[in-house]
Amino acid sequence: MAEMKSIGVIHTPNTEKSLTPIQSSRSELKGTVEVFPQYTEGLQGLEEFSHIYLIYEFHKSDTEVSLLVNPFLDDRKHGVFATRYPYRPNPLGFSVVRLTSRQENILSFIGADMLDGTPLLDIKPYIPDFDVFDAQETGWFKNRKKE
Repeated sequence: MAEMKSIGVIHTPNTEKSLTPIQSSRSELKGTVEVFPQYTEGLQGLEEFSHIYLIYEFHKSDTEVSLLVNPFLDDRKHGVFATRYPYRPNPLGFSVVRLTSRQENILSFIGADMLDGTPLLDIKPYIPDFDVFDAQETGWFKNRKKE
């Protein structure tokens, strides 16, 4: 397996897990991504996209991993791979955020749902032709108890 290395760090106002939004689509919080200088060239053209994927490590995921979890929007147990629960065998997270600007190696965005200091592993552009599906089934989420 390839070894992962951080390409930058994500800065957000979120310092406590319990106060962090559960998904980027439910957050209007601003954040910045500081891409390490040696990767700045790889950002060329990214500012032409309105939304990007941030792929990162759940670096504060110190709770023991369980294969059955209670996701944030349901009170029943589900397999961890059928949820977006942060305590996973491989502590990887992703968020689709709205890119608001790029200044050299600093990206500003809206939709912060990760903790301050989160290690960034990768960035990908959000492209609706590739990333939007007419989902026929949404599993437990469809039948959850409403908030």
